[in-house]
Amino acid sequence: MSSSAQVKALPRYFRNDQPLTKRDAIKQLSASLDRLINSYPPDKIPPGGGLYYGPISVSFLFFRLQQLYPEMLVGEHPLGTWSAAYLELAQKSMKEYPGPSTSKCGISDDIMCLLALGAASAKDADMAKSLCDYAAIASDDEAGNEWLYGRGGYLYLLRLVRASFEDDEETTIMIDDAADEVIEAIMDSPRPWKWHGKAYLGAVHGTIGIITQIILTDPGMAPKLEADLGALLSYQYESGNWPSSIPPGKDRLVQFCHGAPGVVASLQSIRQYFPKLQERMDRAIKKGQECILERGLLTKEPCLCHGISGNALALDDPHFEHFLTFTTGHEIKQMEKEGMMERSDDPSALWCGEAGRAWTWAVADKHLEKRFLGYNDI
Repeated sequence: MSSSAQVKALPRYFRNDQPLTKRDAIKQLSASLDRLINSYPPDKIPPGGGLYYGPISVSFLFFRLQQLYPEMLVGEHPLGTWSAAYLELAQKSMKEYPGPSTSKCGISDDIMCLLALGAASAKDADMAKSLCDYAAIASDDEAGNEWLYGRGGYLYLLRLVRASFEDDEETTIMIDDAADEVIEAIMDSPRPWKWHGKAYLGAVHGTIGIITQIILTDPGMAPKLEADLGALLSYQYESGNWPSSIPPGKDRLVQFCHGAPGVVASLQSIRQYFPKLQERMDRAIKKGQECILERGLLTKEPCLCHGISGNALALDDPHFEHFLTFTTGHEIKQMEKEGMMERSDDPSALWCGEAGRAWTWAVADKHLEKRFLGYNDI
């Protein structure tokens, strides 16, 4: 049987019928980071992918972790050294990156991500200004609105930079002006928001992702987005899942990018700004989590975007910790041995592989709010 035939034959998820367990999170974090630097050292990851996959995404993980674990060493080096090494690899390929365009101005654009990470880590106001200058492209009528390739992702990058300039009024005003311009462009776009001609609902390409990026950037926009959010809540299936797009099709995907995990995680991070909708949001979250508990142990390689790691982040303890037990190196090897796992195309990546698994172990170890790095952590 061909490998593609095997992949097609895999069930989408396996049953969640084992007793609740947990693993030692700091031990698993260390093991994950060791695998990351040994299996995917800085010179072995192809350039490209922004914060989603590739060397910048791994650099971003280490940048964030060094703030949480300033004393930690991996392979005898501090986390900041690893962040710089992966970033340097990405910078060497700068001439190969086409740069932002109306079809690619979200968190997957390498030039914008390099500027954002550089500005945030070095507190470089010139780099912050260069990032803000791209507001002209992001607010062009042709630009998309979603998180991965569109305006929503640009808003995340602006927030990432702004967090490093809280005491620099001139730079924060410049960042806020850029954000306002882009939010206005999103709000002026016809509803439902579409990507590639389709009205998606999920976190990566759709309505909930766009609403989340606007609200986390400017909570004052909540009253103007109540109707959009209310409509999204009304599309929840009886199962607790959401369709990937409207008009609704089959109830299939239970993962961050399309389905309940992304919607639940987003609702949790914006809930406080929608007092009139909170009861509906709470019911939707509870129902969504029930769906994830039933159908969320996916056979795709554990990752943030479409795997168990991301689904875990949409759950509360102890189910969050239980889901993570299926993302250890041992479990992944076991699943692969049993022919029960579809390998990732980007196994090192923040959103598709090992770097994302490391992030979830850090969330578990530090008891952080359950947030997705690069999406709703700021």
